[in-house]
Amino acid sequence: MKNKFNFLVTGCGGDIGQSIGKILNEYSVVKSLYGIDINNKNVGQFIYKHFSLGLNCEHEDYLLSIESFIKKNNIDFIIPLSEPELRFFSEKNINKVGTAQIISASSKAQKTGFDKLKTVIFLKENKFPYPKTSSLNEEVYKFKYPLILKSREGSGSSKVHLIEDKESFNFFKKLYPDFIKQEYIDNTEGEYTCCVFRSSKKELRSIIFKRILYGGYTSYGKVVENKNISNLIEEISKKLDLRGSINIQLRMKKNKPYVFEINPRFSSTVLFRHMLGFNDLIWSIEDAIGIDISPYVNDNVGKEFFKGFAEYIK
Repeated sequence: MKNKFNFLVTGCGGDIGQSIGKILNEYSVVKSLYGIDINNKNVGQFIYKHFSLGLNCEHEDYLLSIESFIKKNNIDFIIPLSEPELRFFSEKNINKVGTAQIISASSKAQKTGFDKLKTVIFLKENKFPYPKTSSLNEEVYKFKYPLILKSREGSGSSKVHLIEDKESFNFFKKLYPDFIKQEYIDNTEGEYTCCVFRSSKKELRSIIFKRILYGGYTSYGKVVENKNISNLIEEISKKLDLRGSINIQLRMKKNKPYVFEINPRFSSTVLFRHMLGFNDLIWSIEDAIGIDISPYVNDNVGKEFFKGFAEYIK
């Protein structure tokens, strides 16, 4: 078996891509690290020594261009990071491009998490706590204001709106008829972002951050221990038959965790997790290579992290 491998990270210019690149630049099994993004107005080019511009996944020649790149550079593994690309591969059930194996969360996790209404249906069917959710035209539940309107697809604060009254609801309903409405659970008892990793051998590990958001990103987090949360997220991963790494977001209500998002991909806290020894990216690669995943010492409770910025001049 090879000792070193060539990796391609697509969508490498975003915040997650930057974090993944920083980890892989220090990882001993990486022979050469390549990064592709659809534009070069980001710092990916400073992190990835082999940086290239690529096509949007909606382009008719997208798959051919990726296959050509993989062949030319002898890529062993591809890590797609943008949600449109992950959806593209998931919907077509593609787990290998040319000779390169795709490293991502398993199929059921992706198909459930990428559709926010399917996420709620999954939670409901498995009797997990969830905020009341429906399409905009359904009257299954009685909703009180404020409530949340958000896209069924994608993630990020730009696709989530806090609606305070009927007038605002009617305005956004016309603007975004395909959105869904969701019960608003306030932040009184805290918001949590949790990572769950599960290997092909069903080895399961999780970490919980109580977090503060700034500009749509986790700007501060603290590692906490909460059995209600850890039991819930680990049971969710089993029901999803998870292989790989996912991010679960939730808020507490009367000391009960309510999941409002399952993001079936590496998340923006991946570098913080790595710095704390929760190496879900490395474990995913080890699992893909077919070797035992490296050990994890869970001694992080109480540790805090802070998100900063870096500047680059070209």
